[in-house]
Amino acid sequence: MEPVKVLIADDHPLIREGLIKVIELDPGIRVIGEAGDGEDVITKAMELQPDVIIMDIHMPRKDGLEATGIIKREYPGIKVVALTVEDSEQKVIEVIRAGVSGYILKDIEPEALSSTIRAVHAGEMVIHPKITSMLFKELAQATGQRLDEVGLDNSVEVGSSLEQFELTPRETEILRYIAQGIHNREMAAMLYISEKTVKNHISSIFRKLQVKDRTQAALSAIKFKLVNL
Repeated sequence: MEPVKVLIADDHPLIREGLIKVIELDPGIRVIGEAGDGEDVITKAMELQPDVIIMDIHMPRKDGLEATGIIKREYPGIKVVALTVEDSEQKVIEVIRAGVSGYILKDIEPEALSSTIRAVHAGEMVIHPKITSMLFKELAQATGQRLDEVGLDNSVEVGSSLEQFELTPRETEILRYIAQGIHNREMAAMLYISEKTVKNHISSIFRKLQVKDRTQAALSAIKFKLVNL
């Protein structure tokens, strides 16, 4: 199988260098180019035809939002992952409407970055749990619904109760942490357990809730009011 071809777009050389080093630890992903501003990434996308672009939203000479819109119109098959610090609800919504396949924060762990690239290349949508919570709240406010009335695709059915999924107290605790955007390593330290044990609990949570990823699990936690928005 051919490696996933990735283009890095960020106006900070050190960040680009760090992302390249992290991504190239995965033999199934190859960085084929980098860009330092919005105009540059549009040109490189045309020349290099990457599978996935890691796009900083705040860049000179066309920001990442505008660049994403242009690239998606001209090359709809290219997947774009927005990489940024946490933004306002409105900015997040604008970026997603521009056509990104992922929205992740710059403190993402190396392992999560690789899995995000692979997931969006396979056609999935990946959004950091903190951003999911923000969007969920915005959607509820926009529609005038209560949080427990808002339903999104691929999440647990409205009206379901947490008890029916038979989560253990520890799994419920970890589900709450997932919705807060806490990484596995942090959970392990907070709970005085190993990272492997955290991963085992998360796999069990996904299976019981019948969800595929942390984003869907976070939506479940919000619906079940395990976190306050």
